[in-house]
Amino acid sequence: METVLQNAEVKEQVNVLLIGNNPIEMGRVLDNLHKIRGHKITTESAFDLKSIMERLLRFRPNFILIDDNIGKHELLAAVESLSHNKKTRDVPITVLKNSNYKEAMGSSSILDYLLKQNLSPEALYNTLKNSLKLRRTQLYLYQAYKKRKQQLLKVMR
Repeated sequence: METVLQNAEVKEQVNVLLIGNNPIEMGRVLDNLHKIRGHKITTESAFDLKSIMERLLRFRPNFILIDDNIGKHELLAAVESLSHNKKTRDVPITVLKNSNYKEAMGSSSILDYLLKQNLSPEALYNTLKNSLKLRRTQLYLYQAYKKRKQQLLKVMR
């Protein structure tokens, strides 16, 4: 995964894949993303699983936002597909929710949930920063675990 974080701050270039089926809400999210100061945000939008795969042919995201209005089945399929795709398996996924009253979809691939009513450039920036930092930490711990496991296997032989 390309590291986008250094000292818990987002670097200048961030590629965001925005997935949803409501153009008004997606426009609101895009407006808030572009209001994040000091960072160049490049976005691509997708509306279903087919358009997600089409976008991934020419776009390499380092952050993914999915609107939960696409439907439970479509959300599950999108998260499953993105978490197994070679280009996006290490990319943090955040789900935009309408309310806290609906049950959140449980998946280890989803790192954060953000309420649409709390949507602001600051909230998006904090989610972006924290998700990227958490993903980087997870990848570091996984690599350290693999290295330690290999060392232990050498010692046991």
